[in-house]
Amino acid sequence: MPEDKVGRITHYFGKIGVAVVELTDGELKPGDVIHIKGHTSDITQTVESMQIEHQDVPVGARGQSVGMKVAGHVHEHDTVYKVT
Repeated sequence: MPEDKVGRITHYFGKIGVAVVELTDGELKPGDVIHIKGHTSDITQTVESMQIEHQDVPVGARGQSVGMKVAGHVHEHDTVYKVT
């Protein structure tokens, strides 16, 4: 499946399983399938919801940082791809 880079992980909150994604190359919205890839991370999942400053948002645009639940442990600097 082709993938387009959309951003990178800037922080991971392990106790609640939430990652902060800085969107650098595209946009994301709930329902999109993402692939998070790093040295030890390799997770593919559907975006359930996203938040900015604790408020749900329908779309995250380039230049924004969004928080989202992730299916496993990720690390700072992991790359986030949108599966197309």
